Amino acid sequence: MPSLPALLLLLACALARGPAYGLAQDNCTNGSGANLTTCSPGFTCVTQNSTSLCVLAKQADPSPTLSSTILAAPTQASVANIPQIWAAAYAKAKPVVANLSNADKASLGTGLGLIGGPCIGSTAAVKAIPGWAGLCLQDSPVGVRFVSGNSVFPAEINAAATFNRTLVRERGAAMGAEFKGKGIHVALGPMMNLMRAPAAGRNWEGAGGDPFLTGEVAFEMIQGVQSQGVQACAKHLINNEQEHFRETSSSNVDDNNTSCMLIHVQANVASVMCSYNQINGTYACENDKVLNGLLKGELGFQGYVMSDWYATHSTSPAANGGLDMTMPGDKFFAAFSSYFGDNLVNAVKNGDVPQARLDDMATRILAGWYMLGQDSGYPAVNFNSWLSFLGSNVNVQGDHASLIRTIGASSAVLLKNQGSVLPLSAPKTLAIVGSGARSGILGANECLDHSCNDGVLAVGWGSGTASFPYLVAPQDAISTRAKADGTSVSTWTLNNDVNLAANTAKGKQAALVFITADSGEAQYTVEGNAGDRNDLQAWHGGDNLVQKVASVNNNTIVVVNSVGPIIMDAWIENPNVTAVIWAGLPGQEAGNAIVDVLYGNVNPSGRLPFTIAKAEPDYSARVTYTGSGTVQIPYSEGLFIDYRHFDANNITPRFEFGYGLSYTTFSYSDLKISGSTSGGTRQPIGPGSSLDPWLHDPVVTVSFTLKNTGSKAGTEVPQLYTSPPASAQQAPFNLKGFDSVYLNPGESKSVSFQLSRYDFSVWNVVAQRWDIATGVTGISVGASSRSLKLKGTIVN
Repeated sequence: MPSLPALLLLLACALARGPAYGLAQDNCTNGSGANLTTCSPGFTCVTQNSTSLCVLAKQADPSPTLSSTILAAPTQASVANIPQIWAAAYAKAKPVVANLSNADKASLGTGLGLIGGPCIGSTAAVKAIPGWAGLCLQDSPVGVRFVSGNSVFPAEINAAATFNRTLVRERGAAMGAEFKGKGIHVALGPMMNLMRAPAAGRNWEGAGGDPFLTGEVAFEMIQGVQSQGVQACAKHLINNEQEHFRETSSSNVDDNNTSCMLIHVQANVASVMCSYNQINGTYACENDKVLNGLLKGELGFQGYVMSDWYATHSTSPAANGGLDMTMPGDKFFAAFSSYFGDNLVNAVKNGDVPQARLDDMATRILAGWYMLGQDSGYPAVNFNSWLSFLGSNVNVQGDHASLIRTIGASSAVLLKNQGSVLPLSAPKTLAIVGSGARSGILGANECLDHSCNDGVLAVGWGSGTASFPYLVAPQDAISTRAKADGTSVSTWTLNNDVNLAANTAKGKQAALVFITADSGEAQYTVEGNAGDRNDLQAWHGGDNLVQKVASVNNNTIVVVNSVGPIIMDAWIENPNVTAVIWAGLPGQEAGNAIVDVLYGNVNPSGRLPFTIAKAEPDYSARVTYTGSGTVQIPYSEGLFIDYRHFDANNITPRFEFGYGLSYTTFSYSDLKISGSTSGGTRQPIGPGSSLDPWLHDPVVTVSFTLKNTGSKAGTEVPQLYTSPPASAQQAPFNLKGFDSVYLNPGESKSVSFQLSRYDFSVWNVVAQRWDIATGVTGISVGASSRSLKLKGTIVN
């Protein structure tokens, strides 16, 4: 490994000597009492100039965990169905790698340490590679982290709630443009973990509780980001679905469920990030079965696998197990050594890692660089995450605010609209209550990585965040609209004092109540929540606030800004609660986006990407909060999470997956199913066989007529669900198609879905392949997972 930069050496000395030498030990602490934010146990606070963050404390070198057998990573020549774009990239990379020293090859996959470069992850320049100045890897899935002049987009959970592939791809392209404008080579996203446990801290960074929707959102995001010449990084592989014990737990999953939940994204993604946790007793970043067997083998993945930050635990087991790049490079923060670098070179010299494996690691990393055209004309890094005065602070926002506002409004889910009280029509008086309606007291970026819940909640906390260039608060945006309408507005938003809020709402024509629920990454404990939420209730007494306001105002409209589902049963059936909107985490245009929906400038078309239960125990999985040693997390629910579990167990949700109301109405008719899964010739089992065109080419067409039967133009989100035969042991209904269709009043359109053999297949554990479930499969089309208007069948 190249020698540590002088900056890192100075920082290491400062750590050894203490805070008098430039490192504050408490800059990560914010607030007090119930509102306290601190570094979580196992993390320590470090500060470098203006940047502070909680980082994983030094861990003892673990005993490596080994699989009983090591599967060699498949060579490219042995993998079927390699896309031409990858073949061309490999053709460029291989001759270059052949002329590199082993030290140079190892450096391609060895980070420079957390602050060893300008980016959250940096690799060294290699003179022997023309144009290679090292890679810059940077968070986050909502925008560029640790910079200025950037945008903050709606969270991925909001992108999923649009059920609109076009908007998701546009989001990816806009984000990709901002990353490229900063000189970043690798954007660390999208996040693809499923909402297994609704209270899990990073659910908002992903796309919800369904693998099909998650896969489609990730596909469009990857396509969008990489259309700008930026490498995307799909994360976190795999079964990393809670923050408690994420470094010290084993997710125990059987072969069937691992194969089914390993989302198949055929998007030519350049890189994949392996996760902190163990999988069946072996760390994810050295898990031979997952990395070599499933990802690089069955799925034929041609890119490179990087570790999550400090998720590497060994040299030879990691390299042989399929890890190609260790991030951020040092074994622990400010260490003087890496598991890769010189240790990897020595492992090859000693025969512990085959020379061919090192060559493969280097080739994969270099091929991703070539595939995205980063070897020619790519902008240089123009910022520094740790020393902001060294950067040129290029403004990369462009006109992205308009897209952010559009996605924010399109992702809002109208859950209740009793008596069509929405959209608002110039009410004479209006109350706005709840601290979630205002700006943060100390501004939009008042806490490290947004690790506090003060004011409008537009993003969660942790590494998945970015600094707001501005944040439009609902109170401000609504007040601006109200002034234009001649509406008298009364507000109480300093805090959630229920009596003051009720006094404000009493006698008003409508009362808008803003409530929140927050979560984030493990390193921060916010108001007693260590990443994962402690429960599914609204924060800051939100339930009591709604109930108190509803007791004095019979037109109480609730807006929920939350990271996922909250339990609403304390007030949802109250007749004085006339309307409810789940607005999620809408990014920097939060206030303008909610005004667009409240006043009908945008007809709500968002749909729930998760199920809202009547009570938390109704879900099939919950966060494991207690344990010691290596905490065992059994995935005993198998495939049955979210709506699949509710359907299989006849549990009535409060609001089902895919649910969402509109200001107009729609009808479905004339279902037609054509085509067949029979015929054709499939490829033999082997590396890349899960990409067999026989499996993925469309063979069945489902069409129907959709009509806007109301008086307002609007967008409907038709959804297709399959019901496999009982012998398949699958959920009763499984999402396999969706669309976003805009219709004027009285307008009809024919809508079609294409299904492949894969859509009818289940994983055969014995044969180790995807097989079509034989028998009668139901096909249902409708407005949500429990509002299925049209039903038919096909025999396979």
